[in-house]
Amino acid sequence: MIKNFLPEFFRLGIILISLIGYSTFTHAEQFLDPKVLIRAAMDHWRGVTSYSEMTMVVHRSDWQRRMSMQAWTMGEKTSLVRVTEPKRDAGNGTLIKDQNMWSYSPKVNRILKVPSSMMSQSWLGSDFSNKDISKSTDIIDQYEHSLIGNEEKDGHMFYTIESIPHEDAAVVWGKEVVIVRDDFVLIRQEFWDQDNILIKEMNALEVAEMGGRSVARRIRMNKVETPDEWTEMSVQKVEFDIELNDSLFSLSSLRNPRQ
Repeated sequence: MIKNFLPEFFRLGIILISLIGYSTFTHAEQFLDPKVLIRAAMDHWRGVTSYSEMTMVVHRSDWQRRMSMQAWTMGEKTSLVRVTEPKRDAGNGTLIKDQNMWSYSPKVNRILKVPSSMMSQSWLGSDFSNKDISKSTDIIDQYEHSLIGNEEKDGHMFYTIESIPHEDAAVVWGKEVVIVRDDFVLIRQEFWDQDNILIKEMNALEVAEMGGRSVARRIRMNKVETPDEWTEMSVQKVEFDIELNDSLFSLSSLRNPRQ
């Protein structure tokens, strides 16, 4: 799920989970401060408010699973994702507000707050972790950013930024490396461990005009040691800057979408 899945998709999360975007900037060349570039990419990914419909495919060597989802976002730290298909998974949901994350399963009719000890675990059985989904904007303020390269290709400039966490940052990665296109589309994100080993990567496989702007329509997350196992998020529909009620992002709405 990638308006914000994941890359955050999709941050969706992009992570996810979301794959959609809005930005008040027009030319990345005017904002070569690497922190400003990353913030612009995060804003572009999530938007002020948004609604999207997307598909998540989890691929393994001996099986593949597909889910359809709806996602809503408001600002940097509020989002709701709900599974709509297949029928056996329909109604499963994830709510994120500030630093808190809850999940709901209609099979057991219970809302569970995701504890910090489970944030590194898989989100809905995918290659995105709970932390990927809930902390997509942590990179902005908890890391020191350096512009380490740029390249012109296919009529665009691509900026490579290395982000090293502050000593007191509550993060698991030794560093992250991101590539941002000049229209603020997040093209690639690398996750390196404390021993400077690349562990996993997220790539935009397709960029398209949707909702009047360029977005990463399809992103893939995979672990480097298992390249044939991956999770792909693709957006079928997206709307930006729509009016959303605060009550949508509530525990009662997570449990009962009609309420």
